[in-house]
Amino acid sequence: MTPTSTLTVEGMRIGELAARAGTTTRTLRYYESRGLLPARRTGNGYRTYDEGDVRLLEQIRTLQDFGFDLEETRPFVECLRSGHPEGDSCPASLAVYRRKLTELDALIGELSAVRAQVGAQLARAEAAVAGGPEPKCELRG
Repeated sequence: MTPTSTLTVEGMRIGELAARAGTTTRTLRYYESRGLLPARRTGNGYRTYDEGDVRLLEQIRTLQDFGFDLEETRPFVECLRSGHPEGDSCPASLAVYRRKLTELDALIGELSAVRAQVGAQLARAEAAVAGGPEPKCELRG
């Protein structure tokens, strides 16, 4: 006889969901405390999850990989929980995408300005080195 899986009529237990999602049970409990991953409970109090919860976690992790903070994932999670096949098929999700793109554009602008400043400083330093005496950069022991 083969061992039974924790997949039962009741669903997956927290450990199995964590393993399938590549995360920890602690993370799942945290998501539950934040209202992102509500758990159903068995008669004896065990948390139980289903395939839809696996999809929710995949959505959260994908968005976090894109740089979204946990709260920014909420509209996507709510979209999935309301029955949509994709978490980004709701207006609130699209609004989050737009906000994130605006933030990224601003960050790219800031980083481009810093890069230009560093490049200018390098050019000044190289010119000073080229026009002056040979620098003494050796270490003595």
